Amino acid sequence: MEKKEQVRLVIALVLSAAVLFGWQYIMAPSAEEQAEMARKAAEAEQKTAALTQQQAPAAQAAADAAPAAEFIPTAGTPVTVDTPLYTATFNSQGGILEKFVLKNYRETIKAGSPNVDLVGKNAFAKGPLGLILTKNDKEYHTWKRGQWAFDGSDVTVSAGDEGKTLTFTGQSGDFRIERVLTFHADSYLIEESTTVTNLSSTGVEGALSYTAAAKSMSAEDDRYNPTKVVYLTDETREEMSDRDDLKEEGMSAATGLKWGAIESNYFLFAIMPSSTESSLSAGVQDDIFRMAVTEEATFLPNVAKTLKASYFIGSTDREMLAKMPNDLNETVNFGWFDFLAKPLLIGLNFFYDYVGNYGVAIIILTIIIKLIFWPLSQKSYASMEQMKKLQPMVAKLREKYGDDKQRLNQETMALYKTYKVNPMGGCLPMVVQIPVFFGLYKALLGAVELRHAPFIGHVPFTDLPWLADLSAKDPYYITPIIMGASMFLQQKMTPSAGDPTQQKIMLLMPAVFTFMFLQFPSGLVIYWLFNNLLSIGQQLMIARASKAKAAASNE
Repeated sequence: MEKKEQVRLVIALVLSAAVLFGWQYIMAPSAEEQAEMARKAAEAEQKTAALTQQQAPAAQAAADAAPAAEFIPTAGTPVTVDTPLYTATFNSQGGILEKFVLKNYRETIKAGSPNVDLVGKNAFAKGPLGLILTKNDKEYHTWKRGQWAFDGSDVTVSAGDEGKTLTFTGQSGDFRIERVLTFHADSYLIEESTTVTNLSSTGVEGALSYTAAAKSMSAEDDRYNPTKVVYLTDETREEMSDRDDLKEEGMSAATGLKWGAIESNYFLFAIMPSSTESSLSAGVQDDIFRMAVTEEATFLPNVAKTLKASYFIGSTDREMLAKMPNDLNETVNFGWFDFLAKPLLIGLNFFYDYVGNYGVAIIILTIIIKLIFWPLSQKSYASMEQMKKLQPMVAKLREKYGDDKQRLNQETMALYKTYKVNPMGGCLPMVVQIPVFFGLYKALLGAVELRHAPFIGHVPFTDLPWLADLSAKDPYYITPIIMGASMFLQQKMTPSAGDPTQQKIMLLMPAVFTFMFLQFPSGLVIYWLFNNLLSIGQQLMIARASKAKAAASNE
């Protein structure tokens, strides 16, 4: 080999070594990363061994020390839990719910109407409050594929009692299950502690799912109060109310679940997992809303594993929900106007505590809102009075420049500018009150305390129910029609800055609003009606003051 070739060979070897060792130096894991990898590898090895080998010594010792008690199944039987808030009927075959009847809420306002049952007889077959065991990707609905035993009795939880429990014991395949449910007298919270023991000699990768199943909590065509599936995670709150989508696609949340709920404006069936790694899947089957909250688990041989979850089955009582874990109070959400709706409800309940009638409380709240906006309205109505005085001059401009729209607009605006009148001032009070209106609309529509809350009760001097439920529409459309008439009167009192066509369009607005309000909750109609009456009164006051001022100046 010539000298030059030897030099080239040495250089090539040096460069190759530099690349090789440099790559390892730059890309190789650090000492900490290597230690972590080693730890995970050891952990995985242990886990694999536990799952695939015979009983580990410790597990064997535990089994030897405390052999599983003999399991003697009993026939499924109803078990009742009675609290001041509800009566729940469980079936001991799996501990699933047959009924969950709320004592303080009835289906309708008719005398003798049954109390609300949040489960419904058709949901029983779907296993409400059941457990699903997943073993090696196979699901076992334990209330169907298992035997259960119960040796307790009905439970009564009275005011002042500590939480009382029910215990259901079951066996599904090689798994022993013990469910301990704890009930409270002062809330709809039910806590569950589930202990699963793998009786086989082989470990299993699996999961435990807590389930909910309920009939629709509102009519299928009820657009204002739909039954929906909602969930909250660490990052987002999602809901789905379209039943076709729930039937065909379902709804799911991967991890980070705080709660999942089947809910309407007034009631909910929620599950709160104890693990933030839990996931959710939900849908509609046979007109029954179903939901499962799943926590993955490894079931080692002869080792008892305990998992926990909580349920809330009841009304959307915001005060009660505020005390629940996992931010369950977020189940009540009024959308974009949540920040307005909730303070308005606080005010509404404040007045109700004094007057004892939500209709009267709405009127008082309307007066308070009107007083808050009074200075703004005063300025606006004063501006409109000035515009009214300018109407003859505006009419002359129309006669003069009627064929030249651009010139007419220029001259009209110049006139307003000369007399310092804002033609849009008349709209300002309404624009400002629109968010308040929507906030109150959402509040009145979604507040469970307004459900079946009466205002008057009957048409005067008759037995005909009228305004007996402020969350429902006026059955005879009396208040929407009066409201529409008040809007028409208001429009006639308000000078229009536009041309005759615009004036006609503005006069159509009362008819449009009346049509819309026909289906609105009567509580909302009462608010808008009294707001209109107060506005008319304010306009009359300003008009009289203006006339008096003009008369004084003429003298």
